[in-house]
Amino acid sequence: MPESPSHLVDLVGLDRAWVLDLFEYADRLRAARGQSNAPRPLAGKTAALVFHKPSLRTRVSFTVGMHELGGDAVDLGAAEVSDNGRESVPDVAHVLSGMCDLIVIRTFTHRLVRELAASASVPVINALTDFSHPCQILSDLYTLHRMGRDLDRLTVAWVGDGNNVLNSWLEAATIFGFALQIAVPDGFEPDAGLYLEAEREAKGGVRRSRDPREAVRGADVVYTDTWTSMGQEADADWRRVVFAGYQVNPSLMSLANGDAVFMHCLPAHRGEEVTDEVIDGPQSVVIEEAENRLHLQKALMARLVAARKPARARRAQVVGAGV
Repeated sequence: MPESPSHLVDLVGLDRAWVLDLFEYADRLRAARGQSNAPRPLAGKTAALVFHKPSLRTRVSFTVGMHELGGDAVDLGAAEVSDNGRESVPDVAHVLSGMCDLIVIRTFTHRLVRELAASASVPVINALTDFSHPCQILSDLYTLHRMGRDLDRLTVAWVGDGNNVLNSWLEAATIFGFALQIAVPDGFEPDAGLYLEAEREAKGGVRRSRDPREAVRGADVVYTDTWTSMGQEADADWRRVVFAGYQVNPSLMSLANGDAVFMHCLPAHRGEEVTDEVIDGPQSVVIEEAENRLHLQKALMARLVAARKPARARRAQVVGAGV
């Protein structure tokens, strides 16, 4: 089995073979789900779930996943864990490491996840920050893998905002060989450092344009996300104007390959970034994506906890880009 990282902060540096093994393990957990002899590798283990942002798929998938693996979960918020709270981040990391076996955090500031991972002696999982969303993209890749799509021969088109989800797609492009075609408006580009790294390292290539039609033409996957992410609500009206030409509708989808799929990490603002005809249409796999968060993250939690180093050898091996 490929060596597991100590934490999942980002996708940069993940071993391709480890990711494929993770998919295979997720398949096995999926097949055994609900059976009396289903594996319970986290029996007696507890995850600290730290949520600073509202959540449906992330909270439910990690909570249900932990229970199905035989473990338990404790919910925490900004009052207990933050980078400007009652206690220093290293102190919080040390205390949680002594009481829990895993820390899952969904927050705004990426730095907080990195600081927790640097001090924790248990695995830390980035369940979303303003910078990246690695669990979502691992689940998306797993969804495509289960569909029989070759992750080294796909063309993925991104249409919309250069946000945290796109940043993680750029990181994933350095692991697998798919081509990534990006269409974003001026001023809404993804992280410049990640883009340059993907340009250098992505085997399938990364290309950026302003025209959604150029990005989608010939694509196997068409992906979009909300134009207004959490924390940007005050700019929603202005963003609707800026992104008006970036809606994924039947006309745009018709430029993709005939067997192309539509993906969205949800929640969707129907009638804005995507129309009902597309998200509810036969090419949409958004519900499969959402369910696969559960199966993929169960495998991820089990693998990271199993790979936890003995106390005397623990030193944070933080995988990912820093901001």
